[in-house]
Amino acid sequence: MVGKFTGGADHGDTIMQNMARPKSATHDLKRDQILDTAAQCFARQSFPVATMNDIATACGTSKARLYHYYQSKDAILFDVLDRYTQKLLAIIGQVEATAQRRNLDDRAALHELIRAFLHEYQSSAERHVSLLHDTKFLSDEVDTRLGESPRELILNRQRDVVAAVTRALRRAYPQRLNASNQTATTMMLFGMINWTFTWLRPGGPLSYDDFAEDVITLLDRGLGTGPG
Repeated sequence: MVGKFTGGADHGDTIMQNMARPKSATHDLKRDQILDTAAQCFARQSFPVATMNDIATACGTSKARLYHYYQSKDAILFDVLDRYTQKLLAIIGQVEATAQRRNLDDRAALHELIRAFLHEYQSSAERHVSLLHDTKFLSDEVDTRLGESPRELILNRQRDVVAAVTRALRRAYPQRLNASNQTATTMMLFGMINWTFTWLRPGGPLSYDDFAEDVITLLDRGLGTGPG
């Protein structure tokens, strides 16, 4: 799914090129490799500084070959964030389905969601950096195929993730969360887990799995003891 972006070829020409060029069996795999590498470039250099040439070099290919897959750096950024936010929403759905299948109570279901998010953050650190830092660089021009602008689409998905976590917190700790404190509590939880890429390193003294258990313990000790 590629929206309308500045800096690329004419939108109609791009569609015609994509229709005329048959896709190989490894097309999606190569796109995933490009997106992983591009996210690393954006995290290392920042999105405004990184160039298509930088991404091509990091991919070990030519800029012309990179344009075979993406018409602009903006299109790459959108695809990075489009796929990553879809993955986060899919994780929420998977955890809810697993909780129902295993007959978990609401608190245990929230704990599984925290574990799943941190597990994903460990393997998607660079994409997570782009989500937090680079969404603002997406176009705010409405794309008719998306029904909204690329930026708004990604922002709405972020809002959906936050809303889902808020609901999970309210179900898990109904005695402690209410309309006046639910936003602050949700942001507190995201504040604990969203910035792990800045300090929590795979192979370090604290693993992502161990940290997930620490977060769960803090929540339970702070919210699970009944009204204050």
